[in-house]
Amino acid sequence: MKQSVVLYPSAGTGHVVPMAELAKVFINHGFDVTMVVVPEFSSQFKRVAAANPSISFHVLPPVSPPPADVAGSGKHPLLSMLKTLRRYNEELERFLCSVTSRQHLHSLVIDMFCVDAIGVAARLGVPAYTFAPSSASALAVLTQVPTLLASSQRGLKELGDTPLEFLGVPPVPASHLNAELLERPEEELCSTVASVFRRGMDTRGVLVNTFQALETRALQALGDPRCVPGKAALPPIYCVGPLVGNSARDPPARAGERHDECLRWLDAQPERSVVFLCFGSMGAFSQEQLKEIATGLDKSGHRFLWVVRRPASSIFDPKRFLGRQPKLDLDAVLPEGFLERTRGRGLVVRSWAPQGEVLQHPATSSFVTHCGWNSVLEGVMAGVPMLCWPLYAEQRMNKVFMTGDMGVAVEMEGYQTGFVKAEAIEAKIRLVMESEEGRELRVRVAARTKEATAAMEAGGSSRVAFAQFLADVRSTRHNVCKL
Repeated sequence: MKQSVVLYPSAGTGHVVPMAELAKVFINHGFDVTMVVVPEFSSQFKRVAAANPSISFHVLPPVSPPPADVAGSGKHPLLSMLKTLRRYNEELERFLCSVTSRQHLHSLVIDMFCVDAIGVAARLGVPAYTFAPSSASALAVLTQVPTLLASSQRGLKELGDTPLEFLGVPPVPASHLNAELLERPEEELCSTVASVFRRGMDTRGVLVNTFQALETRALQALGDPRCVPGKAALPPIYCVGPLVGNSARDPPARAGERHDECLRWLDAQPERSVVFLCFGSMGAFSQEQLKEIATGLDKSGHRFLWVVRRPASSIFDPKRFLGRQPKLDLDAVLPEGFLERTRGRGLVVRSWAPQGEVLQHPATSSFVTHCGWNSVLEGVMAGVPMLCWPLYAEQRMNKVFMTGDMGVAVEMEGYQTGFVKAEAIEAKIRLVMESEEGRELRVRVAARTKEATAAMEAGGSSRVAFAQFLADVRSTRHNVCKL
């Protein structure tokens, strides 16, 4: 009988997609994998489930009364999501009991936001591990932030761009921490998020979507007791990435035409000639900013493929957070005549493009990105230099790491103010596409690509780390109480 692994993701593309890729790794090692889904988030998993028939998906029964809808709760979506996950602990426990009664349960792997499930696993004697879909560098910072907050009475927002020193990473401006952590320490949002990051280290180990050579300093820090004060022993860190793939990003059926359009258009472009702009599943700009981007692209004279989403005043608009977006009229949001003037050398698509395939295409030369970690890894795997335009979550920290120790990107000036001017967009595109600095950047990224490829090959660091994880689970199972 095969051993079974249960994966427990939270909401959001940046968490769902890499966990689906992790599921494939388990399946390739001979495990049955079930991904447990909270019903309020189930719509986000439909595409993943359709693209991955080898993964079983189990939607937990709805709780009664149902949790408040994220869009109408009045709370920050992250707080609402955490509360919703917490309310499903009993249903998760019932499901885990049913699995262990039918087959051999190897482990429970939880998303970093599903920390309330740690207690469930402990009660059942199920080995629990955390999966961090973010960078090891961000994880190192976030595990150190609770100590920093404990020493701050007024919060970190007033520090502005003051560089903060953390083990394992370059100095990080205070303003670049997750926005939720810049509130006063006693505020619910700040204290809850800080607690989540601290508790994520309370499992038997942490699987991280990265590879050893990319984040050596940060990984060393995560083994230093100063990184997580107060813990008698730190959990082992397993670098199992880069976990990237196209299958979990497959579009809805109606997007098939756009998929083909993007790739056909790239096929007609010269090699390494196209700037690709894509800002993630929640990357939204004001109409004024969209027009500024269009003007910068127009003036640069370079070929481009640009994914545009409906303008929004806030990244965390509840409907956008849940993926509900109305159809976009490009002519209404872009400068008059822009589409006509750039016809032939530019392509603008609504809402979605096959990002992995675009980045791997020979015509793609550079990538303007929001610095979501999935996108960063896809850029590294494709050997494409990146221009950083971070928007939310840990993306500003990723910018620091990408332009610092990793050496795979340059920053788009002006993102700190919330508005990037056309002149800055034009200048940075020209820098990456035309200058000696851009050529040196391309060489550094190519070296990272070789390291990433080597990590995932037989005998590579990530393959070895996953094997070590499996060995560690086996060696500790005699301490696990069977139901």
